[in-house]
Amino acid sequence: MSPRRTGPSLPRPRGVLSAGVIGYLRDDGAPPDPGAAGGADPYGDDLQLALYVCYELHYRGFDGVRPELEWDPPLLAVRAALEERFLTALRHDAPVTASLDDVLDGLLLEPVRGSGVSWFLEDRGELRHLRDYAMQRSLYHLKEADPHAWVLPRLHGRAKAGMAAIEYDEFGAGRADRVHAQLFAGLMADLGLDTAYGRYLDEGSAPMLTLVNQMSLFGLHRRLRGALVGHFAAVEITSSPASRRLAHAMKRTGAGPAAEYFYTEHVEADAVHEQVVRRDVIGGLLDDEPGLAADIAFGIIATSFLEDRLGERLLADWRA
Repeated sequence: MSPRRTGPSLPRPRGVLSAGVIGYLRDDGAPPDPGAAGGADPYGDDLQLALYVCYELHYRGFDGVRPELEWDPPLLAVRAALEERFLTALRHDAPVTASLDDVLDGLLLEPVRGSGVSWFLEDRGELRHLRDYAMQRSLYHLKEADPHAWVLPRLHGRAKAGMAAIEYDEFGAGRADRVHAQLFAGLMADLGLDTAYGRYLDEGSAPMLTLVNQMSLFGLHRRLRGALVGHFAAVEITSSPASRRLAHAMKRTGAGPAAEYFYTEHVEADAVHEQVVRRDVIGGLLDDEPGLAADIAFGIIATSFLEDRLGERLLADWRA
């Protein structure tokens, strides 16, 4: 089978692990020793880039990389070691210390005056900040909802129907021009950025890689289906207020109509999705598998933990 020519280019390595994985995909040597993952920073550039590259083989792959490497046993052994290092750290740093109901209620607490990224961008953000934010978020938004689709075969009944209904909206409700990934490409074009899929992987920070890798990790493992639903709930429940602030930022800076529209669309859509997630997706899953409540809570807490790390990194960079 000939190498695919439609994916992004392989990124520049950031350490021994990512260099080994990228070199192997280029047919340039053996993959790294899985044991090397044990001593790596679980949230660091090297491990997270290596893991991101492994996961990308399950999405669009890379230009010039043989498609059959998606299920290559030596590479899967490396990926498993990277995942174990990452997941162990995440469970330690995002422990479940409250009931699922309390964790869900916590997502609804919107401060009168916040200090996160969306607040900064709404009040003080300049076009350069918005461009930087869009470059980082493009690692996810240009494949928006794709990681969540992995969970559909792992659900059934009311949970599956609710999840499929939301995904249908995310994928444009049958209209290619309304696919949310395409809408984000329009936002990038308004900001003068390259809209090619994977174009800004080299610029992606470790916290952004980590956030996207969490989605892939939860989505690709059936045993983590509850965590994926929790992650999805965290995104949908908190999205509407933040999207409203980001729409204001786009309008205030004159970013462009497509840039503003991407977020105004999410204000309305995610307000509806929030109800479907709580009532049908989570409610239906717990009716079928009540033992997954702690996993759902973990997915929510882990997402908040990683989003906070990304926000701290962005704000530190901008204030510097």
